[in-house]
Amino acid sequence: MSKTLIRGAKVLGGEALDILVDGETVAAVGTGLDADGARVVEAEGQILLPGLVDLHTHLREPGREDSETVLTGTRAAASGGYTAVHAMANTFPVADTAGVVEQVWRLGRESGYCDVQPVGAVTVGLEGKQLAELGAMHESAASVRVFSDDGKCVDDAVIMRRALEYVKAFDGVIAQHAQEPRLTEGAQMNEGAVSAELGLGGWPAVAEESIIARDVLLAAHVGSRVHICHLSTAGSVEIVRWAKSKGWNVTAEVTPHHLLLTDELVRSYDPVYKVNPPLRTEADVTALREALADGTIDCVATDHAPHPHEDKDCEWGAAAMGMVGLETALSVVQHTMVETGLLDWAGVADRMSFRPAAIGRLAGHGRPVSAGEPANLTLVDPAYRGAVDSARFASRSRNTPYQGRELPGRVTHTFLRGRATVMDGKLV
Repeated sequence: MSKTLIRGAKVLGGEALDILVDGETVAAVGTGLDADGARVVEAEGQILLPGLVDLHTHLREPGREDSETVLTGTRAAASGGYTAVHAMANTFPVADTAGVVEQVWRLGRESGYCDVQPVGAVTVGLEGKQLAELGAMHESAASVRVFSDDGKCVDDAVIMRRALEYVKAFDGVIAQHAQEPRLTEGAQMNEGAVSAELGLGGWPAVAEESIIARDVLLAAHVGSRVHICHLSTAGSVEIVRWAKSKGWNVTAEVTPHHLLLTDELVRSYDPVYKVNPPLRTEADVTALREALADGTIDCVATDHAPHPHEDKDCEWGAAAMGMVGLETALSVVQHTMVETGLLDWAGVADRMSFRPAAIGRLAGHGRPVSAGEPANLTLVDPAYRGAVDSARFASRSRNTPYQGRELPGRVTHTFLRGRATVMDGKLV
């Protein structure tokens, strides 16, 4: 069916309107719309958002298909309301060549659930010693615009400067995993009162903040774009706020889990709470929420990091770092930002669709819900309440910190260029 009429949805949380989708495009937005032969979706009380865009997703393919594949990851993305994701480069082999990024891009096209935009590695093998073939990845069919060694920090200042200089030529962006390696040797969790009580190696806030301070200065010096991945401390917020006050081209993201969870949860020694960067303090969570609300932090990114059961069901010290997040991100944002009055639904659309698409220079996504625009759309039932059940995830992995926790909101429909990928809460 080429036509769909979404009836009575609150567009960006505002007025209830009808949206007619014809083929891949929004044909009309208004009241009392009708279309003979169109599939009708009754959406009274639901929120219509532009399709969500994630700047930070780990799809694991190639090389760790036991954790996730492009197919299972994009199914998880669609279930969470996403129509586009940026796939990080720390695969096996690393996505540091045109051949690997094109492989990931083509797998995304074949999946049909979500657009996949590969992120290229900054350095060969993520080793931080030699720039990867940035130009070739950009000129490839994947047209890479975002580069990151995420999982590792580009800690060499000269390498970081050269990368910023190189991508400036085609308006690319370096997305930095801000972690000074010497300051985090042996670190297991946030450095603070809880780490001292538990006797676990501490991960100091300054390890993140010192790299961010260096990199915003480098970006200003070069006149290039830098994006801060998974910002997690109150101090990092202040550095980014200062950089933006100077007019420098700096953007930042925060994860859903850093908006909700704190290092107090590590007292359970449950490795599901082990993540990089680590869960921080309540004061950091408050600062992150406020910074997302006032725009200092530009967007929410999931850092969806799937792991097989055996990599998490073990002692804390041996466990892998990371959490899955694509299927719960919107619910966490509703809980932490909308229900607290910090953001309205238009703000959610801005932080989870418009801004990440703009940062990634992703055409066709993060567009207004209006006639003539691509029909990348998400319908959310904000009144829904339910406990998270990882057994129902589309992701191949189950390492969620929200298992059994009640969260609000449910994605009922997702449309990728007018084609339903999720209908009535179920994958098509």
